[in-house]
Amino acid sequence: MPHQTLWSGRFKEPLAEIALNFSSSIDLDKLLYAEDIGGSIAHVEMLGACKILTSSEMRRLRTALKNIQKEIETGKFQLTGEFEDVHSAIEQRLTQKVGPLGGKLHTARSRNDQIALDERLFLRSSIREISKLIVNLQRVLLYKAEKYFGVLMPGYTHTQRAQPVLLSHHLLAYIFMLERDFERLQDCRKRLNKSPLGAAAFAGTSFPIDRQMVADKLQFDGIVENSIDAVSDRDFIIEFISACSLTMMHLSRFAEELVLWTTKEFSFAQISDAYTTGSSIMPQKKNPDMAELVRGKTGRLYGSLFNILTTMKALPLAYNRDMQEDKQPMFEAVQTTRQCLFIFAHVLVHTAFAKEHLNEELRTDFLTATDMADYLVTRGIPFREAHEITGKIVQYCIEHKMYFGNLDLETLKQFSSKFEGGIFEVILPQKSVEHKQSAGSTNPHEVRKQIVFWTKTLGKRRV
Repeated sequence: MPHQTLWSGRFKEPLAEIALNFSSSIDLDKLLYAEDIGGSIAHVEMLGACKILTSSEMRRLRTALKNIQKEIETGKFQLTGEFEDVHSAIEQRLTQKVGPLGGKLHTARSRNDQIALDERLFLRSSIREISKLIVNLQRVLLYKAEKYFGVLMPGYTHTQRAQPVLLSHHLLAYIFMLERDFERLQDCRKRLNKSPLGAAAFAGTSFPIDRQMVADKLQFDGIVENSIDAVSDRDFIIEFISACSLTMMHLSRFAEELVLWTTKEFSFAQISDAYTTGSSIMPQKKNPDMAELVRGKTGRLYGSLFNILTTMKALPLAYNRDMQEDKQPMFEAVQTTRQCLFIFAHVLVHTAFAKEHLNEELRTDFLTATDMADYLVTRGIPFREAHEITGKIVQYCIEHKMYFGNLDLETLKQFSSKFEGGIFEVILPQKSVEHKQSAGSTNPHEVRKQIVFWTKTLGKRRV
């Protein structure tokens, strides 16, 4: 038999069991029990301070709420499907413990502002946890950038080899991406860290409550000023999932590179056996499943974002039951982002890069063609003409199955009289990166500056 609903007075018949099962959100929002109880304690303390509850009533309710939290955490009180939602379950358990006094908990409050409060508290905590994981991954990337400093690799555009770059430079690019993810989450926190409690159903309450007191107790930066906006807004969830989607997109891009780099065709990197899997039929296989799963799970975040955007796109003010569907995408975003950041950091720690092979790949290609063209420019040839000359040299090498290292000065002079002996130093991969002069380039001095910057920044960061 279902428990009595909080709104049964208006109805002659109890809610049908199948209707309860369909509309119940307890399976999801039970995850918010700690936030719900924390918010309720702050609420009753405020009611006591405002003389809406006596001091004795406030203390009894507060003690009972704390005991209920212990009962949930020890399994003594189960949040099961017989309850409509986490709010109903806790309030009914409270009434069992303190009698009719339990009904006073809901004075000057609605489930509408209550769930908005719970979600803001939950996401505030989640943002802190995910931010820590982002910083941890940045530190792993920094460690790898320092460890492999000086190692060159082919840089790519259009998935085609382009120019030599430092491997450290490539890894640092992801630190910058993750930094933007970190900043987006901090910005998101600023906007969600406002208390909606006191908006009641949507119009406010006639009781002389102190909304700011509750906000202060729960460490919010203030209150949501408009009571209608307080209960009908889910921007903070949408913004959070959007930020997580960008984080997952960055992880997915790196995951794709690890998948490629660990193939026989690339052989740029190798992931430890502890973070790879085998095949049920092909004994020789070593699969980068963790990276593939990160790449795959990114779709969950995109789905969650589209899910909640679609839910909210046509809802009139204020609260609508459709908004109950905000929890699945919210929890999905938190769990998936948290898991992927955690595992990816471990995968990267246990990934080794093939220094010698990377060096060989640079030698047997034409990645310094731009340097050759730039050399001709310094000899007075317009860049477009230099580009044409260098392209013809590349074509010559391909036709004769050779690379720049096989060329001699006599052959080069057939393409331009401007070539001198110094060209052979210019087209060395190491010299290519050393000759870069622009700020933020792959020049070792510029890359070292970035490493120093991130060492200081991440070393003193506290989340």
